[in-house]
Amino acid sequence: MIAALRLWFRDRKLASAIVLIALAAGLAQALLWWMGPAPKQNDFVGPPRSGYTLSNFRMWSYNPQGQLAFRMHAPQLERREGDDSLYIDSPVFDLASKKPGVPDWHGQSLYGWVDKSGSLIKLQGPVTMHRPPYADTAATDLVTSDVTVWPKENRMVTAAPAQMTQGASRMSGVGMRANLNDNHLELLDNVHATFPPRKRKS
Repeated sequence: MIAALRLWFRDRKLASAIVLIALAAGLAQALLWWMGPAPKQNDFVGPPRSGYTLSNFRMWSYNPQGQLAFRMHAPQLERREGDDSLYIDSPVFDLASKKPGVPDWHGQSLYGWVDKSGSLIKLQGPVTMHRPPYADTAATDLVTSDVTVWPKENRMVTAAPAQMTQGASRMSGVGMRANLNDNHLELLDNVHATFPPRKRKS
C-alpha cells in the first residue's frame, strides 16, 4: 500500500507539489487568524472625508496662544483623499510678527505644502520674502528656494543658496537658519557679505 502511494506521488509530482503548497498556505493563514492580534477598532462614525480642491482661497492659522501665525492666499489648494495636509499652487503668504511695531514678512513661492496641524510649511521652488522698513531698520529682502518654515515659532531653514539685502547691506551663502522673532539669520556655508562703511563720529 505504502509503495503504491509512493509511486502515485512520484508519477504526479507537480500535482502533489501544488496540493502540498495549498495545504501549507491554508495552515499558515489559520495560524495567523488564531495567533494574530484582534482587528483594530475604527472609532470614526460617518462617511470618510473626501479630498477637495479650493480656488482663490484665503487661510489664517493661529498659535496656541491665539496669536496669528500666518496668512496665506493662492489660486488653488488641494487636500488629497486620505491626507489632511494641504498642497498649494503659487502661495502668497504673510508670517506674522510677534513683536509690536515690527512689520510682518510678506512672501511668495512656486508651491507650498502645509501639514494638517498648520505647524509646518514647506515652500518649494523659488521663494522671495520682504519686510518693510521700521524704526531705524531698513527694508529687508530675502531670496532663496525650498524653505521649511515653522510659522508658529517664526523659524525657517533651507539648504539652498540664500541672499539677504537690508538697505545697503548684502549677505549671501549656501544654507540658512533664521529666527524671525529676534532677527537672527545664520548663513551656513560659502558666505559673502557687503556692508556700507560706517560714518565716523566727529
